[in-house]
Amino acid sequence: MKAYVFHGPGQSAWEDVPDPGIKEATDAVVRVDAVTICGTDLHILKGDVPEVRPGTVLGHEAVGEIVDVGGDVRTVRPGDRVLVSCITACGRCRYCREGMYGQCRGGGGWILGHLIDGTQAQFVRVPHADLSVHPLPSTLAGKDAVLLADIFPTSYEVGVLNGHVRPGDTVAVVGAGPVGLAAVATARLFAPERIVAVDLAAARLDAARRLGADAVADARELPEQLIADLTDGLGADVVVEAVGVPETFELCARVVRPGGHVANVGVHGKPATLHLEDLWIKNVTITTGLVDTYSTPTLLRMAAAGRLPTGQLVTHTFPLARMEEAYDVFARAADTGALKVVLGEEPHEEVVPYQAVR
Repeated sequence: MKAYVFHGPGQSAWEDVPDPGIKEATDAVVRVDAVTICGTDLHILKGDVPEVRPGTVLGHEAVGEIVDVGGDVRTVRPGDRVLVSCITACGRCRYCREGMYGQCRGGGGWILGHLIDGTQAQFVRVPHADLSVHPLPSTLAGKDAVLLADIFPTSYEVGVLNGHVRPGDTVAVVGAGPVGLAAVATARLFAPERIVAVDLAAARLDAARRLGADAVADARELPEQLIADLTDGLGADVVVEAVGVPETFELCARVVRPGGHVANVGVHGKPATLHLEDLWIKNVTITTGLVDTYSTPTLLRMAAAGRLPTGQLVTHTFPLARMEEAYDVFARAADTGALKVVLGEEPHEEVVPYQAVR
């Protein structure tokens, strides 16, 4: 089969690799029909995630059809159309029993495209399939559903739910990339009084307005003042950090009100200063987290009912074979205007038995 393979920092290619097969009785093999690229994949290509070994197939989000399952898989069978979650869960370890699937110690967590071969391929092996793939409603298009594999549960769980957004709140979302935009969309579910989006790119601020932001601020033009003016000087009740650089984290700590909440979602590669000399007296709560994807079934139902604007984040589509071009477009988002790129093949009229193609 063809897959997008990481060969070391700055080196990758769409190339032939061996077809995956069942290794454990809890595995499923999925034929990939739609896949997307995550900012984390760009970090891997830069060499920022040293755990990813050269030769690894990248990607941790996909929609496809089950073509083979191990003997212990009970919830899906060949022919089922499924969402492949970015998080794999054994279901048995302490963390899984507490719903903290991202911290799984039984061979799960974030492993696809990280510790094992991932989804940016024609086929992918998914361990612990019973808890790691989700049957898809027939009404949900693949290009919409694939955004529920990572960015929507991430923004919802790590940003909105961890931040305890409540009716009447002022919510500031710092960073209007895909995850930040998904945070804007899911924060609206809790009826805040206002949502303020902060970013450097005018196109992303326009997208934030379309998705429900009530006000936007250029990060270079004193967003602290706008938030102060909107809140009578108090600051935001909830601030979602969706960038992952020291400057944006420190901005979040400055604009949160006493008694408020900073929910960090961004992936940080460098230390950020925690100004406890200012924060110790303010009753501020700061949370961090890797997505657990416990909310995915709920989000799938909401998307099928038309309550989540997933499709509005998709700006570019490509066939799978143009993976390298899609990476280039996504990596140059400032020039191309890319938010989410989705790659996929034409729909298949019938499922080809996996045994016939391996």
